[in-house]
Parts: sequence; structure tokens; C-alpha cells
Amino acid sequence: MDGTDLADRVRDDHETAFSRLGSSKALYALTAGEMEADAVRAAAADDQYAAADLLDDWAMVEHGDAAPLLADLAEETRDHAESVEPDGYERGDDPALYDRLAFEDDTPGRLGGLLGRYLVVAEYAGQMVGFFVGDADPKAAAEFRELRTAVEDERDRVVETLDDVCESDDDWDAAGDAAAAVVEAAYDDYVETLESMGVKPKNVC
Repeated sequence: MDGTDLADRVRDDHETAFSRLGSSKALYALTAGEMEADAVRAAAADDQYAAADLLDDWAMVEHGDAAPLLADLAEETRDHAESVEPDGYERGDDPALYDRLAFEDDTPGRLGGLLGRYLVVAEYAGQMVGFFVGDADPKAAAEFRELRTAVEDERDRVVETLDDVCESDDDWDAAGDAAAAVVEAAYDDYVETLESMGVKPKNVC
């Protein structure tokens, strides 16, 4: 097992979840049905700020190979948030997946959970690019392509660091369980949000 194998396994084991989290209905859920540019930007900023806060907390208590990565990611995600937030932005609630991610208290679990988070957020970022392309806003589309690329690069660094910190089958199991739990938390939130708006998630592919 290595980090790349784990990422592939998480994608394969949650194929349906990822197909739906990478759909336009996921963006509809993220914006609570407000499919407008400012709402999309606010959803992206909320996610990045939530990640930055948690990464800051972890960086203060982690040691070893993961510590510098977490500190760097905290700074980068905060920069991402500031770059996409709309005028007059007021931070909303943290996405539900961060409640589950905060539960992790050891290094393999934290990095595995982060992997799950990056896999999910990459799907969201792709939908945000598509939104601004459809909105005939090439500048914003380019900004969100940069965000998507940054998210993918950061995911790859998490994958590489998993290779450094996972020294046993138990470590890989902990990382995999955490990644799966974060993906499932994001998907459950997607389902619950759509159902609360009278939309049937099971019909979305």
C-alpha cells in the first residue's frame, strides 16, 4: 500500500458518492440553491477558511514529517480563501466534513482525512470552474482553474507525506478509514441538504 493506492481505493470504493459530489447538484447544495457568482465564491471561501483553521490547529500539535506540510497547507488554504471571497463576504458555517475531520487525533488519520477532503474539494472546484464558464466569466473561470490546480497539487503532497508517515498496516488502515469517513460525511451532508430543499439526490448521477 502507498498513498497513490489509497487515493485510488477511496475513489473506487465511493464511486457513486464522487459522481454525485462532482455534479451540478453538489454546487446547488453548497450554495443552498443560490446559483449565483457571489454564492459560489462564498462557498469556496467558507471551505478554504474551515480547512485553514483546522490545519493551523493540527500544525501546532504535530511533530515529524507531517508538521511542516500542515503549516504550509494552512497558509496556502487561507490564501485561497482570501483570493476567492466575494465583496462583502461574511463567513458562513463550516462544511460538515470538517466536523468529522476534526475528530482525527493521530498523524495517519489526519493525513488520511485530509486526503478525503482534497478528493472531495477537487470535485467541487471542477464544478465551480464549469459554473463560471457557463456564466461567461472567463476571468473567474481562470481563477477557479488555478484553485483546482492548487487543490490537486496539495492533494499530491498529502499523498507523498502519507508514504512517509504510514509505517504499518495499522497506519494505512487508520488513514483509509479516515479518508472514507470524510468522504461519507461530505456525501451525507449533500444528501441531507438536497432533501431539505425538496430535491431527490438519488436521481443525480
